[in-house]
Amino acid sequence: MRRRSMTFAAVGAAFAAGVVAGPMVAAWAQDTGGRAETYRLLNLFGDVFERVRAEYVEPVNDRDAIENAIQGMLTGLDPHSSYMNPRMYRDMQVQTRGEFGGLGIEVSQENGYIKVISPIDDTPAARAGVKPGDLITHLNGNSVQGLSLQEAVEQMRGERGTAIRITIRREGTERPIELSITRDVIRPQVVRFRLEAGDIGYIRLTSFNEQTEAGLRRAMQQLRQQAGGNLKGIVLDLRNNPGGLLDQAVQVSDDFLDQGEIVSTRARRPEDAQRWNARGGDIAQNLPVVVLINSGSASASEIVAGALQDHRRAIVMGVKSFGKGSVQTVMPIPGNGAIRLTTARYYTPSGRSIQGTGIEPDIEVLATREDAQQVAAARRDREADLRHALRNDNGRETPAAPPLPPLNLPAGLTERIQRMPAEGAAAFDPTKPETDHQLQQAIQLLRGIAAAPNGQRRAAR
Repeated sequence: MRRRSMTFAAVGAAFAAGVVAGPMVAAWAQDTGGRAETYRLLNLFGDVFERVRAEYVEPVNDRDAIENAIQGMLTGLDPHSSYMNPRMYRDMQVQTRGEFGGLGIEVSQENGYIKVISPIDDTPAARAGVKPGDLITHLNGNSVQGLSLQEAVEQMRGERGTAIRITIRREGTERPIELSITRDVIRPQVVRFRLEAGDIGYIRLTSFNEQTEAGLRRAMQQLRQQAGGNLKGIVLDLRNNPGGLLDQAVQVSDDFLDQGEIVSTRARRPEDAQRWNARGGDIAQNLPVVVLINSGSASASEIVAGALQDHRRAIVMGVKSFGKGSVQTVMPIPGNGAIRLTTARYYTPSGRSIQGTGIEPDIEVLATREDAQQVAAARRDREADLRHALRNDNGRETPAAPPLPPLNLPAGLTERIQRMPAEGAAAFDPTKPETDHQLQQAIQLLRGIAAAPNGQRRAAR
């Protein structure tokens, strides 16, 4: 995607010096097409900046004021655009490489509070019982109201062994929940795998960083060895996977596809549109695949689920995903960190934008019986509920996507899938796969496909 040169640093420097107009500012105003009106608005900014410097009750640091203004401009666009100062930018680069310090949660901002999209497996937050949908209201007893998302994240990060108190408001709980969590170096094991009952491969991807696709290939290779050539199907678990790098989502999708489009992005200018296509080679060698998703599956997870669903390469099971269908480009500003700017929407191979709507599972299976009550009450913890969420453009600027072809599963197989756990079923325990209702239904579906005649097995692929 073409990156435009950014002039925030130059404009900020001019205002910091108390200059409200000059050749560079005037040229910037003309280049953006706003001309006189943009010039007047920049004067407004300069006037307010000077009033704050001169009249605020305490002295104001010029850099802090300018950075706060930039942060406000970006966060007012959508929930995922933001400014990163140099330290935040370095932290982000470390995180995408797969190692960082902190609690281990993916968060967004909602009504001034910090909302948990998903805790990362086997991290301090996950072990402390933090859940998707939790609202963090206080950090060390101080309200998060008034903090930007980046500021809150910065406070939650810290050196290994240091503790932080977080206060959580959780749906269905009357009183706030107080948790003391000890920070750790977060080295998430992004790919986990095991053999279920000797012949079903289970692969869980917890996020999409630089290690994900390579880890997926290693997992697939080892599962084949463990199964002794008797592998009957693959469960790809993307539940509570908050996403990550676009290129990793493309590569993971490509691993299961022989041909066809994986994802496309459409930006403000038509010439910036991009498309990624699959290359030959299916690491699962035509084995049936079930993809598990839930409301914590976001962004890159939705790219993978959408690509495999559109090509009917996998059956998507679970509940509707988060609905983050936008692409953020990190634009470094030399000497001043970087901005993360939403620059495009992405579309599944059939042309669907899932922004604000999410991926609908082919077969809905609830994790608990309580989930049915939440569905009935229309409770939502998804992208569309976030403040300033980007709208979905399906059927507006773009033609509506055609309906997906039928699954063509063996007769009666879908009807045997249990939509929710039986009454009195054991509560979910992450250490006991037999208590994971969605996983058990995925295994049953794969066994049913494997037991079908060859013709039906090919159709189910």
